[in-house]
Amino acid sequence: MRATLDHVGIAVKDLAAALAFYRDALGLEIDAPEEVSSQRVRAHFVPVGESKLELLEATAPDSAIAKYVEKRGPGLHHITLRVEDLHAALAQLKARGTRLIDEQPRPGAEGALVAFIHPSSAHGVLVELKQWAVGGRRSSGGGGQPATSPRPPDPSVTRDARVQRFSVGDMELTSLCDGFFRLDGGSMFGVVPKPLWSKKAPADDRNRITLAMRPLIIRGMRTMIIDAGLGDKDNREFHEIYGVDRTRNLDHTLAEAGLSAEDIDIVLASHLHFDNAGGFTVRDGAGRIRPRFPRAQYVVRRGEWDDALQTHERNRASYLADNYAPLADAGVLQLVDDDQTIMPGVKVRRTGGHTMHHQIVVIESGGKTAAFVAGMMPTPAHAPDAWIMGCDLYPMDTLGAKKQFVKEAMAKDILVFFEHDPAVAAGYIREQDGKRRVVPAVS
Repeated sequence: MRATLDHVGIAVKDLAAALAFYRDALGLEIDAPEEVSSQRVRAHFVPVGESKLELLEATAPDSAIAKYVEKRGPGLHHITLRVEDLHAALAQLKARGTRLIDEQPRPGAEGALVAFIHPSSAHGVLVELKQWAVGGRRSSGGGGQPATSPRPPDPSVTRDARVQRFSVGDMELTSLCDGFFRLDGGSMFGVVPKPLWSKKAPADDRNRITLAMRPLIIRGMRTMIIDAGLGDKDNREFHEIYGVDRTRNLDHTLAEAGLSAEDIDIVLASHLHFDNAGGFTVRDGAGRIRPRFPRAQYVVRRGEWDDALQTHERNRASYLADNYAPLADAGVLQLVDDDQTIMPGVKVRRTGGHTMHHQIVVIESGGKTAAFVAGMMPTPAHAPDAWIMGCDLYPMDTLGAKKQFVKEAMAKDILVFFEHDPAVAAGYIREQDGKRRVVPAVS
């Protein structure tokens, strides 16, 4: 493990007085503040040469920083060391008997993963270890771009990575975000000409459009998550090919929704492509791949499971065994054969099309209905019948399933969740004068 100084954390009680010193007296530039809601703290970074100061301001009276200031007064709180592989660093420290506050990484400021070492093992100093999330915002200390900075987002594309909450009867539905990635626009729109689809989804210089990954939490009799995004097992080459940006990811949005991986009872797969099932598993500090949600049963349609284990030239790039094969070994896999109720109010319905056994999820409660439509209609731009992905293995099945669903959605005023739109998490399908559109829902 090789560690370098990233920043020094300073707890402040009177932010105005602190800024008067660091900014006005010393002439240092203060970055825009960042809320870390999971820690109930506001961070103000101050670049100083190759590292930074971090002024930490409590946003709640029961936060760790508030308690620290109340007990000890303002002052030096911690030092942060940056490492390349946080999981490996924690495993190495644990093997040496180091006392850890965090045995697993958790979300921190600047889109990073962090973990703390107990002061008793660091000679009285609270030490934070930090690993940049791939695609994360990185300060170069002097204000320039680091050599490994990600390709910047397309400014013409609106991105919304907020946690968004909706209610359907007694069900609470929470749309999360595992970041963004890019796929070829032609593969996303099939026979639709580029002059038409590019108006709705601008392409970059590689003809890729920006897509989101939006798992959905359902809280009813139990707590369920549908799909889990990309996860963090893939290498830099993969991230470059697909333009991955997980500055905001599932760790962040789960925490902001007041949940952790341990709170999930059921993980339901719409299908097993890498952008839907990548987050089903994680790589631990020893390099082993294990289920990400330790208490959950993972529900997968049997035909989809069989296809994912027996790939061919057309689908091999989309199915990555590390995302799902370890589930069977861990004894947490539950295969279903037919359309059925997974938990009260939540049913799966096979549509085929995108894959042979692709399924959507229908949620019903209190006379209201919502649907997570996954690859059948990945964005609102795909609402018209003919707007079908070129990568669908069975496009005529997609067409048939979509026509049937849209009729139902308009008749029942179904709240439709779009898994891959960068700006719209959910909406209602409307049709006027033969033209179909989606009206975004307000959370």
